[in-house]
Amino acid sequence: MFNNTEIAFRSKSNTELRKAYFLFKLMSSPKLTKIGGSIASLAFKLCLPIDGLIKKTLFNQFCGGENIHKSATKIKELASYNIKTILDYSVEGKASEGDFVETTNEILSIIEFASNNKNIPFAVFKITGIARFQLLEKLNNGGSLSTLEQQEYNRVLDRIKKICEKAHKVKVPIMIDAEESWIQNTIDAIAENMMLTYNKNEAIVFNTLQMYRHDRLEYFKKIHLNSKKDSYFIGIKFVRGAYMEKENKRAFKRNEASPIQPSKDACDKDYNAALKYACENLNNISICAGTHNEKSSDYLIQLMRENNIAKNNPQVYFSQLLGMSDHISFILADKGYNTVKYVPYGPVKDVLPYLIRRAEENRSIAGQTGRELNLISQEIKRRKKSK
Repeated sequence: MFNNTEIAFRSKSNTELRKAYFLFKLMSSPKLTKIGGSIASLAFKLCLPIDGLIKKTLFNQFCGGENIHKSATKIKELASYNIKTILDYSVEGKASEGDFVETTNEILSIIEFASNNKNIPFAVFKITGIARFQLLEKLNNGGSLSTLEQQEYNRVLDRIKKICEKAHKVKVPIMIDAEESWIQNTIDAIAENMMLTYNKNEAIVFNTLQMYRHDRLEYFKKIHLNSKKDSYFIGIKFVRGAYMEKENKRAFKRNEASPIQPSKDACDKDYNAALKYACENLNNISICAGTHNEKSSDYLIQLMRENNIAKNNPQVYFSQLLGMSDHISFILADKGYNTVKYVPYGPVKDVLPYLIRRAEENRSIAGQTGRELNLISQEIKRRKKSK
């Protein structure tokens, strides 16, 4: 199903296709990826003029624009191929109260923008974008908060409530991203409380489950049972996960059992089992399947057929990152399935940490870079033959 490169790359000109090939070729080299990221970070610190280079390469491939309105062109372009957008303010490394307030206001702006644009069905945010990591970690470990820390956490909760209230008011579902396991229990507790509060009639607040963790399938079933008992809807974005190397290194260093699945097969099995469970309980579950895996995408299509779920059922979405797996996104959209691209945005120097991580993750996902290169090569050859 996902081999039609003509459909997959119909949005790209020959020049754009060659640029994408060059970029993925560079990212296939671990040394170049690591060295390039370090040099770019240093160059920005030294105020060297490399914005243009980053913008023409990594930024153009993986980001929508430098602000919401500059991302409008990408949103419109994707919409012309029946692909919707999730805008993600991908500025990282900010840690002051002022930064957290600024990020909160930006998320509120995304929600407002989405409420007036039918091509943006979701908004998204990271808790660490509006809260201090160390505070979340202390809560995760069950530590007692000082008076000042409790006041700080109350402000965090106020910011989260403000975001969820806005999303509920304008009926734009809001996704809470998953993060490192040593703060995830705190995030899960917040997400569950927000779902209990705002999901009485439909899934407005979504939590994200990283299925490379061996405990997530059981957790998903547990919160579903809780939702039935307390009469609310749950929204879940399923992903395989973004912090695997970091998680394993930390567990090894601390001589602890890793939270990561013992194998890729085990991860795939749990991911697909979660999709199956969701499709069989869609009466109070809404899902977004974030995956670059062709087999899981095929399997979800099969599950939808078996459970008589319409292609355009608003409770089921497929999602891929901008700049990756266009062969999945464009073909799913072409066949009428709800498809969204996760579109990061922000000033070039502020989204650089995201871009470096994206390059490193792309290389570490088994076969991902090779698949992208192979498909792009096929399309370049097809276009030459068709002349």
